[in-house]
Amino acid sequence: MSQSTSVPTARRALVDPKSCSISGALDALGDSWSILVLRELFYGVRRFNDIQNDLGISRSVLTDRLARLVEIGVARTEPYQEPGDRVRNQYRLTRKGVRMLPVMVALMEWGDEYLCGGEGPVTLEHRETGETVRVELRTVSGAPVEPSQIVTKARNGRSR
Repeated sequence: MSQSTSVPTARRALVDPKSCSISGALDALGDSWSILVLRELFYGVRRFNDIQNDLGISRSVLTDRLARLVEIGVARTEPYQEPGDRVRNQYRLTRKGVRMLPVMVALMEWGDEYLCGGEGPVTLEHRETGETVRVELRTVSGAPVEPSQIVTKARNGRSR
């Protein structure tokens, strides 16, 4: 009795991993410390020592991560000076950095739901209405989109 074995056919990737936008974004950010530094900047923490204390991160790692975030243009430095102290830098998000907010909120929502039993340590609320803020997929015209309604299409027109 002979057994037939099938060899899976090779499938061409829709996106070359070397040119993948997701891979590039992750590479640009570096690691989880960079994401946590971004979180602090989104929370309004601007000063090196405050970020370091909040995260419990070493000075050298924080220095590296902040330098990288400034280098890729998601954060910028701004001088400040307390009376009697030397001039220091504080960190602020750039427009490019603010564009990371939906990513950060999506990570928070996922963590709240799947790692924190549905309730994370903080909520995001609209300043004026008090309504909860969340991430939602929409078309460019504003129509809501369910994940099952999305088709992935390469720039060359192939779809999956």
